[in-house]
Amino acid sequence: MDLQPIGVHHPRVKQVLDLQRNAIPNGQQLFVAEGLWAHKAVLAANAPIHCFLYCPEAGYSDEARTRATQLVARATQAYQVSEKTFARMSERDRPDGLISVTQLPFWTPETVPLSDAGLILVADGLEIPGNLGTLIRTLDACGADCLVLTNRRTRLTHPKVFRGSHGATLTVPAVEFDEPDAAIDWLRAHEFTVHLADTDDAVSYRTADYTGRTAIVVGSERFGIAPQWYRHGFARVCVPMLGRGDSLNVAVSASVLLYEARARKAGW
Repeated sequence: MDLQPIGVHHPRVKQVLDLQRNAIPNGQQLFVAEGLWAHKAVLAANAPIHCFLYCPEAGYSDEARTRATQLVARATQAYQVSEKTFARMSERDRPDGLISVTQLPFWTPETVPLSDAGLILVADGLEIPGNLGTLIRTLDACGADCLVLTNRRTRLTHPKVFRGSHGATLTVPAVEFDEPDAAIDWLRAHEFTVHLADTDDAVSYRTADYTGRTAIVVGSERFGIAPQWYRHGFARVCVPMLGRGDSLNVAVSASVLLYEARARKAGW
């Protein structure tokens, strides 16, 4: 491949660095994909590749070279970088010389697909990108319809969200509401039964009703679910705590609840 070589001061390299730092406005929902597994996910999802940056010296496998050829063909722009420049951009060990600026799909409340027995997760105020990525990976695994974000504290394009989701951010629909009340109106308009994940005045997740369309709401790691959600009489559901701890990690508890809901809907 005959690619134009660029250095650390090139605008595309600076763009990668800014996206890696999550430091710039990002209305286009751009993110950085690094390494072989990430680019396999990008190619499989047919995601747009705005820019591909290739370092042949940092490639460790024949498959990486094969993927590089495919990425050059798909990318709007493609460049070659030195090992020094590549190391400056990379945040992973042994990323096979592959870095791209690509884009998440856009979804709106009007376009997200909902099944008759829909299952969605509302993430209200989550702060830790790795937790959000793990939740998205779980949504993919249990066949949920979509993710709803309220009181957003971390971007879907954060590098740790993509890595935590293992690429599922490219395929799991996600919609965002500025205020919880707007999300509540949308859920009611689509006839969702809403369960708040809470330990106070809650029923066990094994006895909750998951018939019809089901939405499970989880809150931030520090403050829990925002007060607006408690003003509508929604049921509360919990995972019983049998040891000394009084709570589970939000991604773990959401996984338990989502899989229970899916099992009940599917008759497992």
